[in-house]
Amino acid sequence: MDRVFLNSLSVQGKHGVMERERHVEQEFVLDIEAMVDTRGASRSDNLADTVDYVRFRDIAEDVIKNESHYLIEKVADRIASRILEDTKIREVTIIIRKPAVLPNGIPGIAITRSRA
Repeated sequence: MDRVFLNSLSVQGKHGVMERERHVEQEFVLDIEAMVDTRGASRSDNLADTVDYVRFRDIAEDVIKNESHYLIEKVADRIASRILEDTKIREVTIIIRKPAVLPNGIPGIAITRSRA
């Protein structure tokens, strides 16, 4: 199985347990990796035969900018669920980091979701 990925996507949003986190934008940094068979695309050289990482960006930006959740686990799951709507994708991993939360270290979450 092949991987199509988008790394280090930076998006501003309002998510978190603390009240101010849901009212003041903060940076979220994402890595998105989808497992997909790219053999057809390698033969055809046609974007329609693979998955477009621009769609990953659009979905992540929509969820992070236009929704507000307490936990980044929920944010990651919302992004993964929408990416898996593409039937070519067998599995997706979402990593979300919150670089501004701690003075030393970057917390985050990594989830993997598979097609049922």
